[in-house]
Amino acid sequence: MSANAHSVVEPSAGAKLAASVLVILYACVALIPLLWIGLTSIKSPPDSIAYPPKVVPFVHFTPTAEGFCNLFTTRSRQTPDYIAGLPPSTGGCDEVARSRNMVVVGASNYVPRFVNSLIIAFGSTALSIVLGTAAAYAFSRFRVPLKDDLMFFILSTRMMPPIAVAIPVFLMYRELGLSDTRLGMILLYTSVNVSLAVWLLKGFIDEIPREYEEAAMIDGYTRLQAFWKVVLPQATTGIVATAIFCLIFAWNEYAFAVLLTSGAAQTAPPFIPIIIGEGGQDWPAVAAGTALFLLPILVFTVLLRKHLLRGITFGAVRK
Repeated sequence: MSANAHSVVEPSAGAKLAASVLVILYACVALIPLLWIGLTSIKSPPDSIAYPPKVVPFVHFTPTAEGFCNLFTTRSRQTPDYIAGLPPSTGGCDEVARSRNMVVVGASNYVPRFVNSLIIAFGSTALSIVLGTAAAYAFSRFRVPLKDDLMFFILSTRMMPPIAVAIPVFLMYRELGLSDTRLGMILLYTSVNVSLAVWLLKGFIDEIPREYEEAAMIDGYTRLQAFWKVVLPQATTGIVATAIFCLIFAWNEYAFAVLLTSGAAQTAPPFIPIIIGEGGQDWPAVAAGTALFLLPILVFTVLLRKHLLRGITFGAVRK
């Protein structure tokens, strides 16, 4: 076989330019909704529904923090005489409310709902990774009876849409007292995510040579010590990539959250769309809540982006 058969063909300059243009165009299109959400969050309610839309800050509209104030506070309409008799406003949100003949009467439920999302999403992700790693290691290293059938069964749980099992889960949770509880949502999201974790992590662990563990056990390590000190460090990139995918599902999940939570354990996704302002939907507050809701996933992904990129390409590394 000639050496040319193994040579790598470099793409032409035109192909590289075309690929770069396509990537930039795709990125611009993908960022339009995020940009629109950001702009809406700093508009006043009238500006948010104006037609034609007001797009350019300081040109078409004056930026305001009213959306964030409405998101974090509960307001009540009062008469101008009542507002005139009040002491001076104690903050910017109070001043904004009074400018619209309203007063702040307390905090909204957004912060508790946001905290619920953090606890449920990160809790279920951690539990999914622990269970998924253990199961994936067993499938990868041991002779499990009916291994292929079990793996297919695990994967099949991801094929059903959530609404298909929503009613049975609702009835079961009502009998067990898990409705509207953080523990119930963590267990439910874990049961959905663990199938994805097992499949992804098994592929990563399969790429780790068995010889490393065998050498460690020859040196006196137990199977558990070899798993902890040899396999896990090499599977870190795969674990991080899997954790990000599991977290995104748990963070954004809507159907089960609407059906199984209503108060104590309600997460942000079903709460944000029902933010009502004077005269209907408070779109600046909805946009502000959505923008803040995106931050944890964005920060988590950016902090672990190196591991994510390595994890995605891990299977391309030959033993």
